[in-house]
Amino acid sequence: MIVICEECGKKYDIDAARIKGPEARAKCKACGHIITITRKENRPPAPSPPLRAREAPLRARVHEDLAQAPEEEQKEEAPEKKRAKVAGAPKKGLGLRPKIFLLFFFIPIALMIAAGYFYLWALQDLSSLITKESSRVVTQLGEQIIAEKARSVADQARLYLLGHPNLRRQDFGADQEFQKIAVQKVGLTGYTALYAVPDEHGIWRTWAHTNPKIIAIDMSTLKGPMGRNFEGFWKVFSNAKEGKESRGYYTWQEKDGSFRDKYMVCAPVKGTPYVVAATTYLDEFTRPVKDMEARANQMTVDTRNTVFMIVAATLFLVGVIVILYGQRLTSKIKSLTNVAERISVGDMDAEISLKSKDEIGDLAEAINRMQASIRLSIERLRRRR
Repeated sequence: MIVICEECGKKYDIDAARIKGPEARAKCKACGHIITITRKENRPPAPSPPLRAREAPLRARVHEDLAQAPEEEQKEEAPEKKRAKVAGAPKKGLGLRPKIFLLFFFIPIALMIAAGYFYLWALQDLSSLITKESSRVVTQLGEQIIAEKARSVADQARLYLLGHPNLRRQDFGADQEFQKIAVQKVGLTGYTALYAVPDEHGIWRTWAHTNPKIIAIDMSTLKGPMGRNFEGFWKVFSNAKEGKESRGYYTWQEKDGSFRDKYMVCAPVKGTPYVVAATTYLDEFTRPVKDMEARANQMTVDTRNTVFMIVAATLFLVGVIVILYGQRLTSKIKSLTNVAERISVGDMDAEISLKSKDEIGDLAEAINRMQASIRLSIERLRRRR
């Protein structure tokens, strides 16, 4: 007896003697549909409803002559498992357009921003490191220059005093030659001075200075004019005794009321009770480095603004390109999907008007060929029925 699958139209030649009972059930090897077989010999095969044949996807090939090869028909292997989704089924996960936006817009821009931030951070860190190291080196160099100046003047004063043993300290100011030796320029505004260690009364006195009012006075009386800045000055000034060199920073008040840090080195004049003090503003040495640091910071800010502008322009251009291209691509795919859904329900008159020279065009041609093949198979099946 001939049994026809109501789902896909495939025919099977079944031996009626093998059916036990009034009816039996069998699974179609082509589409998996359960076929109900009643035990009635010489029962003509029921034709498949045309609508059912149009509604289900036709995946089985129609054999030329089922009557001549029934055994081969029964041994035919089932096709691959179906993976096509039912038309109109809800989509799972992200669509193609969000994926395009995520992969080609969000992730690249995020990586670009991260790379730009790292670049700016490294640039700023490098600039800060260079300026700090430069400032430290220049500061050490300035301190060394001031110290060398104090030692040099101390050696010159020692030689002059050894050559003039009768020169008294009260006459240091009148001796122009000694005055040139004891008072020399340090840096741009600094100077050297010569003072004596405490006498029998414990008083510190200066005997060579750029300011004549300080000559021979008790240096501790400067506490009043200097105020709270006197402590730092006095610590460095009075620590140079017993042949020991003293150095350090102290704050000095300018005429305009501002305060600036000075660095002073006090070098003893060997073999004498005198000490040479060399002092100046250390920022005179570090000012070029500070200017360079300011320029470096400004360049960093300008570079950061430029990078931000480039990132913003790139963000805008990439966003526009991704949106337009993604919309165009998804519209093509949606058009092909609609045609495929119409074919799946039996609408063989659906036309594909899409013209493209890429993989989407290849897909459209494949659907056209599939549509023609299905139409031909349906016509052949109708003629046999």
